[in-house]
Amino acid sequence: MISIEPHELSTGKLHGYLLGAVSPRPICFASTMDSEGNVNLSPFSFFNVFSAKPPILVFSPARRGRDNTTKHTYENVLEVPEVVINIVSFEMVQQVSLSSTEYAKGVNEFTKAGFTELPSEMVKPPRVAEAPVQLECKVNDVIKLGTEGGAGNLVICEVVKLHIKEEILGEDGNIDPFKIDTVSRLGGNWYSRAKEGLFEVPKPLTTLGVGVDSLPEEIRLSKVLTGNDLGMLGNVENFPNSEEINTFINASEELKWLRDEGNSLEIHKKAQDLLCEGKIDDAWKVLLSKK
Repeated sequence: MISIEPHELSTGKLHGYLLGAVSPRPICFASTMDSEGNVNLSPFSFFNVFSAKPPILVFSPARRGRDNTTKHTYENVLEVPEVVINIVSFEMVQQVSLSSTEYAKGVNEFTKAGFTELPSEMVKPPRVAEAPVQLECKVNDVIKLGTEGGAGNLVICEVVKLHIKEEILGEDGNIDPFKIDTVSRLGGNWYSRAKEGLFEVPKPLTTLGVGVDSLPEEIRLSKVLTGNDLGMLGNVENFPNSEEINTFINASEELKWLRDEGNSLEIHKKAQDLLCEGKIDDAWKVLLSKK
């Protein structure tokens, strides 16, 4: 066994140990709004429920370790002390990951990640329509835990209204863990699916994904591709060029046939198969191939 005092480690190394050890962690998908009405949407895994009466949730948008800057969510709750905490299910996890991209202030992650804004009833920030549970909250307090990079900021939220999709309820009226199908965070790129186990989602923090809103309409409105598929497709910085597309397609008789037939349904199915294998660039080449 190795024994280490925190001050002996870099912030990044300590952060990695803590997140790898304290896991799995539930995900707070927080929608907030600044004083000018700009909406922000971002996930946080420093999160849990701490009280039922009053109903209190706490999450922590930490200061960035690399440059000690604060996140838009933290800045927003100081300006408008309200938040909607949306619960993350497996079918939306790729889009949630895409929303964690560090877009400039004022960019709406609902739009970039392809989520639907749903008006709240008791707070200003909108809800995520795709989330199985949406918790409207008033912010009771924000507690700064430090001033250096990596320091957390505890946002203490009181739930003022709950919205629960009926399809996730069991016959007893309680939330069925198999139907809600929540996911949680571990260290690095690892997630856990409550009803199945571990899977990996590459972090988008080193890239600035084009976003779901930048996808061609035929792809964005596909009857085949899911929200998770669109989230993966939207997490690329650039589309493949025509030479890359032609080289890839011409190397396969199946892909040449799909291109020549021009059946968008079959093309989208093939792209989806490639996405399931994690081959995002290849999926784009199939989707953008033209006769």
